[in-house]
Amino acid sequence: MPEVLQVITAHRKELGPGMRVARVLPQIERRSVGPFVFVDHFGPVDFAPGQGMDVGPHPHIGLATVTWLFDGEVTHRDSLGFIQVIRPGEVNWMTAGRGIVHSERSGDDVRAAGGRAHGLQLWVALPLEAEDTEPAFAHYGSSRIPAVSVGGVTVNVVAGEAFGVASPVVTHSPLLYAIATMAPGARLTIPAVHAERAIYVVNGEVMVGGETYDRHHMVILGEGDVTLSAAYPAHLAILGGPPLDAPRHLLWNFVASDKARLFQARDRWKAGAFPLIPGDSDELVPFPD
Repeated sequence: MPEVLQVITAHRKELGPGMRVARVLPQIERRSVGPFVFVDHFGPVDFAPGQGMDVGPHPHIGLATVTWLFDGEVTHRDSLGFIQVIRPGEVNWMTAGRGIVHSERSGDDVRAAGGRAHGLQLWVALPLEAEDTEPAFAHYGSSRIPAVSVGGVTVNVVAGEAFGVASPVVTHSPLLYAIATMAPGARLTIPAVHAERAIYVVNGEVMVGGETYDRHHMVILGEGDVTLSAAYPAHLAILGGPPLDAPRHLLWNFVASDKARLFQARDRWKAGAFPLIPGDSDELVPFPD
């Protein structure tokens, strides 16, 4: 069995003025890795004083979002009334379930001074029995996210369990999400703990199966333990989990096992039937007709 099954190259998307992202999933050739159905890598982007991130109020159903920052800070607001600043090393986990609205913006202090934004946002498809669950939000400070040194590689276990440590982040299904920081000459073996696994190179480059992969590439791993090596400093995300319990369909910001749910959510958003965010109910992102 080859160590590398597939290689995915991210493509560029514009989310707004000054906000370009590298979209890794979904793509035609690959729709998911375990329960992960969406991967966006934003930045690094440097905002001038007076500018910042402005992802206005928009809805979700059928998924959980997980945000991880490498640099900068972002203020999350949602229709449950939560307001939470996220900084590097912390985790925001938002369960959309039957429906939630949130925004992601630079705070006033950050906007006034200008600054950098760099991070990942992933969507996790909720299992069939939880697709219509109540929406929820949880924040985990950096002191709660375990970090382990594996042969000179620092691994932050964002969610799930890996390398002998378990994250406190509550998930609806088994999965693995970790961030690895590799020094020059470092090696890391990814154990075969899940049927589907992948790495995404955030920066630098890593060697897998005799080939080198650089920034903005996702490598889908084969069966068995797979060893990576880095000749230069590198950051990468490690993703994994069992295959989805049923195919998932995506429409804009909505995820569902039943396409009818997607169209119902679209119509709810157009009709103004989703709950609004207290204090941030202007600049609603329109459905992209």
